[in-house]
Amino acid sequence: MKAPVRTVLFMLQFIVLGLALAYVINQFWPDAAEHVRAQLGTNATTSTLSQNIAATASAQAEATRTHKARIPSSPADDGGRVSYAEAVSHAAPSVVNIYANKVVPIQRTYTSPLIQRFFGGRVVGPIEKGRQRSLGSGVIFRADGYVLTNNHVIAGADDIQVLLYDGRIAQAHVIGRDTDTDLAVLKIDATNLPAIVVADQAPANVGDVALAIGNPFGFGKTVTMGIVSATGRQLVQNPYEDFIQTDAAINSGNSGGALVNAYGELIGINTAVFRQNGGAEGFGFAIPVTTAKWVLDQIIANGHVIRGWLGIEYDDVKVPINSGLPAAASGVDVVDMYADGPAVKAGLRVHDILLKLNDEPIVGQNELRNREAHLAPGSKIRIEGLHEGGIPFSAELTLMQRPAMSAPAGG
Repeated sequence: MKAPVRTVLFMLQFIVLGLALAYVINQFWPDAAEHVRAQLGTNATTSTLSQNIAATASAQAEATRTHKARIPSSPADDGGRVSYAEAVSHAAPSVVNIYANKVVPIQRTYTSPLIQRFFGGRVVGPIEKGRQRSLGSGVIFRADGYVLTNNHVIAGADDIQVLLYDGRIAQAHVIGRDTDTDLAVLKIDATNLPAIVVADQAPANVGDVALAIGNPFGFGKTVTMGIVSATGRQLVQNPYEDFIQTDAAINSGNSGGALVNAYGELIGINTAVFRQNGGAEGFGFAIPVTTAKWVLDQIIANGHVIRGWLGIEYDDVKVPINSGLPAAASGVDVVDMYADGPAVKAGLRVHDILLKLNDEPIVGQNELRNREAHLAPGSKIRIEGLHEGGIPFSAELTLMQRPAMSAPAGG
């Protein structure tokens, strides 16, 4: 046998013998490897590695404990950011379902094939009376039974029933309506009524959380969530509009319901929704609570809303491109006047630019219309502005009560 082959065989025999010896030692002395490493001084490296692993695990455990400590034990501990259940529990009992019934004419038709064949087609019968029910929502404003809703919910109804949060049903009668804001005040006789908390300390701001509570499609109490998308919106449906726009879902049956903030405080009365092609577009509109409460107080006190009136129609100032004026110029442009109104008597003219009321700047038509309405009839006010051609003027007016609208005088 050649020498290289003998050398290889010897080495293989030695390796097998070494492995067998190591197996036997490990069976009878399991800590032998650790003891050898300790003798050779390698245990320091192993110990350091173990310490690093232990330290990392400890740090991770501490971070987990700190994170869990920051998680609130209830939604209230986190200001409502985790859940709005507490806000809903505060507000929802104050929102009621309204069922408005009215008598409507129904055209009867004969569907019998024999009659249709005899008369040669669809046969129209007499007009009969039928019952129609509209669904809506309302908000309990006062514990003595005053409920605010939309006028269009109860318009024409001769029987109005209110379903309370606890299942009780109360008969309601109308205290008054205001078609100019589409609001109506109802009165129910019931005890233990939970009045809504009103957010009257600060106006709703764009970006605020908004929760819409109502009775959509008659399904019963439902809550949807969104934000305040815009304020001061106008749909040109009523004379006095200053809507809160929200993307919280508002559907048929939500009208008259509550729009509340993250604390369950009322910020608006749900009124309208913008739809295109029959779908929900995320455009809901609510009457601000300040307007709603003012209308409620007026109707309870007077049976109707009393507003001051200048006797003019006006629009925002439209600034020509080459006028040199800023595009956002304030004031309003008089576009029409009513005969024998305060403005006509004071010498105002069509195309006058009104700039100040009682020394306070006029921002625009929406702002002026609300200021005008909140002034009592008989109040004396001072108007400053520019006649056509830029001629300054100042005039004293005595406001009248806003009447049912008639045609302007023109000119």
